[in-house]
Amino acid sequence: MNTFSLKGKIALITGASYGIGYAIAKGLAGAGATIVFNDLNQELVDKGIAAYKADGITAHGYVFDVTNEDQVNEHIAKISKEVGVIDILVNNAGIIRRTPATEMSAAEFRLVIDIDLNGPFIMSKAVAPGMIAKNSGKIINICSMMSELGRETVSAYAAAKGGLKMLTKNLACEWAEHGIQVNGIGPGYIETPQTAPLREPGHPFDQFIKSRTPAARWGKTDDLVGPAIFLASEASNFVNGHVLYVDGGILAYLGRLPK
Repeated sequence: MNTFSLKGKIALITGASYGIGYAIAKGLAGAGATIVFNDLNQELVDKGIAAYKADGITAHGYVFDVTNEDQVNEHIAKISKEVGVIDILVNNAGIIRRTPATEMSAAEFRLVIDIDLNGPFIMSKAVAPGMIAKNSGKIINICSMMSELGRETVSAYAAAKGGLKMLTKNLACEWAEHGIQVNGIGPGYIETPQTAPLREPGHPFDQFIKSRTPAARWGKTDDLVGPAIFLASEASNFVNGHVLYVDGGILAYLGRLPK
């Protein structure tokens, strides 16, 4: 089991004050990694640090915007000096806008693309030199089932996540010779604060998701921890350019026959 150990590794998880990012960071910490995370403001970072502390984890929090290249480069240098060179990057920070395409402004579309696609590119580019120097590194992009499927009202999100899938593959090809693996995790529908309104008993969307998922349930953030540890560890040293879908079987499922 030592191949799954992250002891001595430094992991940076973006937007990991709560939700999926927090669960993954907590899991990586449990495998031995030192946790670094960021968020957009000090209040969120402080809440994140308090939550990690309550779980017995010493985390290092920083305030910066993943879409601002100057801020990212400045803080990666700062993290390298204060904590150490990043071994594992999880590009988790992202947003979604559920707006019909005919009602979505170009500015709103660009915002989603900027955070969900440009952000991972900027972050990956910033940590790559340190990984190349060590001839090892793990980059995990949080993709989505929308990297593969379409659905009404999420055109910007699906475009960004589809792009992130291909960015994952291309960076894997470009950096593999330097001992770096770039992979993705594609969550299904997960129980998070953002999806709470959709999971209210009797909500049509809740019923829809359960009917479309062979596991007949929403995923939990803990369902993503094992895959993240695998992709962050030596166990995945020959896995590169792959998106691991953790979706309860949705992408494999055509659906039930009507009764």
